[in-house]
Amino acid sequence: MSTTLEVKPKCSLEELQLVTFYVGDLLLGLDILQLQEIIRNFDVTPAPHAPDYVLGVINLRGDVVTVVDLRTVLGYPPAEVTRETRNLIVESQGEFIGLLVDRIADTVSITLDAIEPCPSNIDGVEGRFFRGVYTTETDIVVILDLEETLSNM
Repeated sequence: MSTTLEVKPKCSLEELQLVTFYVGDLLLGLDILQLQEIIRNFDVTPAPHAPDYVLGVINLRGDVVTVVDLRTVLGYPPAEVTRETRNLIVESQGEFIGLLVDRIADTVSITLDAIEPCPSNIDGVEGRFFRGVYTTETDIVVILDLEETLSNM
């Protein structure tokens, strides 16, 4: 007697989890797989002759992490550290980078087909920094293109 194994098709809608955070009034999202951790370490050692967007470096358990003011990269006025300010630690091209953001929002799960194309300009920020937008019932999450954002470093 031969039995046939019924194979169910995989879901055609891939899921993406985003960590969301604010830079100014702009709600941004980053693929959670690109995030190493979120920290509050702001004991930054200035880096002489660094570009304006580089605040300096921090020591994270023996690793040197370059801290980038994401506000400055996106064309906003420089960040002011508050109780809600955080560093998103990401890895890009083999280097750990801290992205200084104004505050953390939430994590959201979305399907890839829910991502819409980005307008060329969002709140005065160049569209090249973004992969798309996702609309919730109350907000618009702009998905950050990490590699493009850090490409000038």
